[in-house]
Amino acid sequence: MPVFQYKALNAAGKAVQGLKEADSPRTLRANLRREGVFLTEVIGEAQAKAQAKREVNVRRWMLGRVGARDLAVATRQLAVLAHAGIPLVEALTALVDQVEHERLKRVLGDVKQRVNEGSALADALAAHPRVFSTLYVNMIRAGESSGALEIVLVRLADFTESQARLRSKIAGTMAYPIAMMVIGTLIMGILFTVVIPKITQIFDNTNATLPWYTAVTIGISSFAARWWWAILLAVAATGYGLARWRRTPAGRGAWDRAVLRAPILGPIVRQVAIGRFARTLSTLLKSGVPLLTAMDIVKNILGNVRLAEVVEQARDAIREGESIAAPLKRSGEFPPLVYHMVAIGERSGALEEMLANVADAYEDQVETTIAALTSLLEPVMIVAMGGVVAFIVFSVLMPILQINNLAGG
Repeated sequence: MPVFQYKALNAAGKAVQGLKEADSPRTLRANLRREGVFLTEVIGEAQAKAQAKREVNVRRWMLGRVGARDLAVATRQLAVLAHAGIPLVEALTALVDQVEHERLKRVLGDVKQRVNEGSALADALAAHPRVFSTLYVNMIRAGESSGALEIVLVRLADFTESQARLRSKIAGTMAYPIAMMVIGTLIMGILFTVVIPKITQIFDNTNATLPWYTAVTIGISSFAARWWWAILLAVAATGYGLARWRRTPAGRGAWDRAVLRAPILGPIVRQVAIGRFARTLSTLLKSGVPLLTAMDIVKNILGNVRLAEVVEQARDAIREGESIAAPLKRSGEFPPLVYHMVAIGERSGALEEMLANVADAYEDQVETTIAALTSLLEPVMIVAMGGVVAFIVFSVLMPILQINNLAGG
């Protein structure tokens, strides 16, 4: 069914616009009229796409990406509709009307059309890999093949919501320190390139010997004021070169190994990856995805090449009849808690529950670690910035006081 972009007037005479599915513009007009909305302009699906390509819409560009929270909300709504016994096509129709995110609405409209034409839901979702990950599609496929799609949708909704919640907490916790670093860097740049050169002009007409700390401050200021463009260019070139190097297989592997060995960042990255590994594997196994397929999916969502290699080795060991815990232990990359609980889960037949417990423990540990690090980082950054400003003030004011004393004497 085509999706139409329309402009209309509501009952209060206010202009509104949006997207809505309908068989034809006449049907669209009738549907809107029943809702108390009076159509003024309609653009067909093909024309709407052409117009979207021609127009540069900043807001649409910024909101074009489907975020984890948007997908989590849509998944939860679909799970509720499916649990209520509503047929899949009708549930997708209601979901399309409910979703407000423009790109997700269009994607779900295409998914509904494919399902209505006889395609499986997993195949319809797989046609949009930028929105629905391999994990998402495989869980839906397992639910369809086992006849437990409603249960899988609920588990998938829980999983996407927990991942979105964890990501949001990490981003929110790190926002303040990052903002402090940016503001502090801007303040230091203004001091060294604008303020200090004007103040230190009074030293040019004196023959007084400046203290070493004042000479160092003036030297740094002069270099920054003269070569600020070169500094910015060097920083940009270094960042670009590092990004290009990280895209190579060797660079990505070396970077990920170095990150895991970093003193402060390494444990946090490892905890996040292990929590993601345990939560994802548990959710996939509960949803009926075969273990080897689940290990393939988990390998691609860890975000670290070294840990992905360990999971790949574990998958190969499982294919040869070995347990999961043994290769995890041999790698030295997974803590004892993880492979011991995995081994217990394998022996007791409760691997999914043990993995869920591991995920809970490490997700809580990540939140606690980041909160503690942030609470410690804030005063350290404030003291460091205050120390730098105090050094600059001391370096500039002490020679001025000495010159005044000499002039007074």
